[in-house]
Amino acid sequence: MPGRALVLERDGSHHTKVWWRPPSPHLSLAQGAPALRDALREAVSLRVRPGQVVGADLSGGMDSTSLCFLAAEAGARLVTASLHSTTPGNEDRHYAPYAAKRLPGSESLAFTFAEVPGYFAGLGERHDPADEPTAVTRGRAVQEHLAHALRHRGAQLRLTGYGGDDVLLPPRWSYLYPLVRRHPVTALRHAAGWRARSRWPLSATARLLFDGRSYSRWLAATGSRLHEPATGRSRPDNWGTGPRLPAWATDNAAGLLAGLLDSAAQEAHPLSSDRGLHARVHQAREAGRIASIFLHDSTVDALPAESPYCDDTVITACLSVRAQDTTSPWSYKPLLAAAMDGVVPDHLLERVTKDHVTQEWHHSLRRHRRDLADLASNSHLAAAGIADENALRRVLHSPELLTSQSHGLEQLLAAELWLRDLATHPRPAYLTTPQPQEHSR
Repeated sequence: MPGRALVLERDGSHHTKVWWRPPSPHLSLAQGAPALRDALREAVSLRVRPGQVVGADLSGGMDSTSLCFLAAEAGARLVTASLHSTTPGNEDRHYAPYAAKRLPGSESLAFTFAEVPGYFAGLGERHDPADEPTAVTRGRAVQEHLAHALRHRGAQLRLTGYGGDDVLLPPRWSYLYPLVRRHPVTALRHAAGWRARSRWPLSATARLLFDGRSYSRWLAATGSRLHEPATGRSRPDNWGTGPRLPAWATDNAAGLLAGLLDSAAQEAHPLSSDRGLHARVHQAREAGRIASIFLHDSTVDALPAESPYCDDTVITACLSVRAQDTTSPWSYKPLLAAAMDGVVPDHLLERVTKDHVTQEWHHSLRRHRRDLADLASNSHLAAAGIADENALRRVLHSPELLTSQSHGLEQLLAAELWLRDLATHPRPAYLTTPQPQEHSR
């Protein structure tokens, strides 16, 4: 259970104890920034040694860029990997080379998407399954290509900026409900900014600020909203984003999930009585869970992917800062920018945009339409009664796959391919106990 440790005594007895609790978010930006800088510096220095060849992602974004400068500061011989998109308006192509030129003694590897396998490549290949379905599937071939290039240059580990978004930025709606009760003017100003930026409906914004339902009541209500269409646009909600079922889910799947939600709601307790802190802790835990899967994914060319942002000390430093100081509609990652002042060049810290690879995503969808459509044949989800085979086939053959249906595609791939991996490798290699070798006399 997250936040608890299993203690084994010498006599064989055991018990659990709490080893981590979320801190009270009481620090201002100026007070919290030095603590985050120290925590990130320690998290990186624990992983690298002076003179060690270290691979590192360098997307051009603030998260990975900050880790690269901290690794260089720790004396690592950096080999950075950047993947440049051709999507119009993409700014990573400018920021990544700018950072690479200012990293002392580093080697920069830059790739275009034309030089690497595309998204969804290798869907027919089977791998040792992780403990649960993950979104690593759609970009596995891309990451294996980058990992191989880094390992070829001598890297034995790879620093990634994964988790930065999750621990640095609270869900944009989560902090407004408690904030409006403590600092109403600030809360209403932030709410108006987010509403304008994210095009929230006025009614949804009002519910967000004044709906005082408990966590258990909110969770119980999510079971009746499973068939509401999910949208790619962020919309405010009370305690989090409730689950939505895709069009191909069966009534049996809906009934099972609704029953689980109803049962959980009867005993569920939030991670904090503060709705904003609950959402921040939940988001950080989810990031750490996925980071652990990335670290132990033996298929990504045997190069461990380390995620310093998911260290408990870094998470604690982020959560200690008041939510309204870590995010706003008018700035981007102010906490990280303040923490890295003097470590990362100002031009990189002043960035206020975050890029995506929309063009490459849609190109890969078109290129692998046949492979994606084939997933409907002999579907393990359908065999388990979770997916309706005809509905699944309609979705995967539909022209809308390139637009409105694409938001749920990663979840579909994660679940279907995980089941296929389990069928092929029911006993993963990492769970196999090596047999002792017999010594000849």
